[in-house]
Amino acid sequence: MPQSLTSIYVHLIFSTKDRQPFLDDLQVRTNLHTYLGGVSNRLECPTIVVGGVQDHIHLLGHLGRTISPAEWVKELKRVSNIWLKAQAAEYRQFEWQRGYAAFSVSQSNLEKVKEYIVNQEERHRKMTFQDELRALLRRHKLEWDERYIWD
Repeated sequence: MPQSLTSIYVHLIFSTKDRQPFLDDLQVRTNLHTYLGGVSNRLECPTIVVGGVQDHIHLLGHLGRTISPAEWVKELKRVSNIWLKAQAAEYRQFEWQRGYAAFSVSQSNLEKVKEYIVNQEERHRKMTFQDELRALLRRHKLEWDERYIWD
């Protein structure tokens, strides 16, 4: 086949280091979500939705055919870290956690995952980020080690 085509949708999740609530300011958080979406689009990973709360990000996107998930996340974190630190002095100590979680999403579930991401504020009134991530890891039948997942 002379042409390379992909249809890989990914629900990406990553947290602030030690789950610090750096993203408490709604305007800054909204601007960060927009910025992350733009970075992802420039990486040829079209964004469907970006959301999250004070301590973590959810991004649903179409993984580009020329980039690995690890490269995608690394660049998203790198440039958004620089961008956020430039917003105000209070963000000078900001860092993302080292790891991330990425889950494949079928075309038929895109709207459901999009709704899940849009409703993060409501979800986290009842559930912590740690419990949310554990539930997603279980649902996707992934094994993890508690000693290494929460940096």
